[in-house]
Amino acid sequence: MTEPHKQNEMFRLENQIALISGGGTGLGFAIAEAMVEAGAQVILAGRREETLQRSAQQLGPAAHVLVLDLNRTDEIEGRLASITAKLGPITVLVNNAGIHLKKTAVDTTVEEFSSVWATHVRGAFALSRTVIPSMLERKAGSILFIASMTSLIGMPQVVAYSAAKSAYLGMVRSLAAELSPDGIRVNGIAPGWIETPMLRKALDNDLPRSSRILQRTPLGRFGEPRDIANAAVYLSSGAAKFVTGVVLPVDGGASIGF
Repeated sequence: MTEPHKQNEMFRLENQIALISGGGTGLGFAIAEAMVEAGAQVILAGRREETLQRSAQQLGPAAHVLVLDLNRTDEIEGRLASITAKLGPITVLVNNAGIHLKKTAVDTTVEEFSSVWATHVRGAFALSRTVIPSMLERKAGSILFIASMTSLIGMPQVVAYSAAKSAYLGMVRSLAAELSPDGIRVNGIAPGWIETPMLRKALDNDLPRSSRILQRTPLGRFGEPRDIANAAVYLSSGAAKFVTGVVLPVDGGASIGF
């Protein structure tokens, strides 16, 4: 039987350096906060320096800022090199950054579709391929993709977002199959409907949609950002050392609700 203190240590992230894209707000900030509490150094990556700095101040000296635009893929390698030179190699990557678009398919322009795809899919791939070589050298690492309920079930008016988040499922499985033999675990989290500014934007002035969500969620409520953050800490920790290639729904049962 595992001693209680050793079991608790399995969920700790001491000596880990975690980069969280979109880490300054919403789910990204919640994940960063939980990882700091678990002992990690965190890098908050995003486009808005003022927001990142404010969030880093809230988290304390274990939080660091990296101004990074995932649409400028040619700059990713250089910007990561500048911060890893100070902190050391990234051992945990959380691909969380994204944008939402609520429009019918015929009202969604090709340019809008491409923009959502670029931020979620191309950006996450570019970031991942940049950190993978150092993980391969150490034969260790954890990569997370924050997917969505729209990766698992059909929802109207989110075709671009759904396509992008569904692509994460393929990336998780393919990268896990390729990288796990070298000690790099790749997993995903599919959040349900979590109380964040993005959710509020999606549901504002749409009471029927909110009602439908709650009716099909067995727990009967929206989730909290910390629910996702706790799952991210677990999947990045030694407690999940035999978990790879999975996408964990954290959704109050919505993906199996009727």
